[in-house]
Amino acid sequence: MDIITSMVAEKPVVIFSKSTCCLSHSMKSLIRSFGANPTVYELDEITNGQQIEGALIQMGCQPSVPAVFIGQQFIGGSKRIMSLHVRNQLVPLLINARAIWI
Repeated sequence: MDIITSMVAEKPVVIFSKSTCCLSHSMKSLIRSFGANPTVYELDEITNGQQIEGALIQMGCQPSVPAVFIGQQFIGGSKRIMSLHVRNQLVPLLINARAIWI
């Protein structure tokens, strides 16, 4: 998990994704739609992607992608992010993490 901690350090929003995953694409689009600029790691395109995916699964990410971190905290996958969005709780998280300004 140290690898994950170092990858999300000092970044307001991080999305672990796969370039072929439609849910990952949707999460990136949703978060960008609020004006945030997430750091995105495409696990199928980086050299240690399988190692990172294993670490995400150990953290409880099921499925492993998309995995969204806001303010260095693991928030969840697509279901959790959509749930927060529907309840108008996603934007406040992004603001608190200084990912967006309103």
